[in-house]
Amino acid sequence: MRWYRKFITKAPREMNGFFAFVTVPPGPPFPEHLHFKKMCGVIWCYTGPLKKGPQAFKPIRAFKPPALDLVGPIPHPVMQSMFDGLYPPGHQWYWKADFVRELSDEAIALHMEHGSRMPTMQSSMHLYPIDGKAARVKNNATAWAYRDAKWASVIVGVDPDPANKEKISTWAKDYWNALHPHSAPGAYVNFMMDEGEDRVKASYGKNYARLTKIKKKYDKANLFNVNQNIKPAK
Repeated sequence: MRWYRKFITKAPREMNGFFAFVTVPPGPPFPEHLHFKKMCGVIWCYTGPLKKGPQAFKPIRAFKPPALDLVGPIPHPVMQSMFDGLYPPGHQWYWKADFVRELSDEAIALHMEHGSRMPTMQSSMHLYPIDGKAARVKNNATAWAYRDAKWASVIVGVDPDPANKEKISTWAKDYWNALHPHSAPGAYVNFMMDEGEDRVKASYGKNYARLTKIKKKYDKANLFNVNQNIKPAK
């Protein structure tokens, strides 16, 4: 994570990759000696010229030999659906999230502590980089108030068995409680459960008051409310 923190914040705009704690699934394309191992990985996406791809990945592979290297030319829709088989419809999910401005060594130690305790094979933690053009827009220009963040983090407890409801939710809550003091006040709302009005306000920050006025103008009765709801201004 320390290497990733340094690399991704200086990577060229054609290179992106999100960090993940994962449990290796027991099947292809994963080799048998890695099955069920808890590991960290980066899911890369390089959109530069194909012929420059090997050179672009040289500093990544030079860090240390990866346990599994599936990097190569791939159509974007295929990459988007790579993990569909692991997450069929019907699984129960428990989500916790935050925006992150700084990934300190102390925060990394907490990530390692809780990430190594993933309760089920499908449970995970992802850190999605925020950079490039998204960061060049001012925080008050749109509804999104955290364009100055460096990452969007999400902690998800996932399992098909309802008997594991408490196990996956307790792990996600404990993980989030440990890391939240090292995070921004709000989160990406699509990564949040029903966490109350205060969390919604924190996620829109100084933009919230303006959004309530817009809501009053276009949806005074709050018809659109099955969401991280912004109530109409009074």
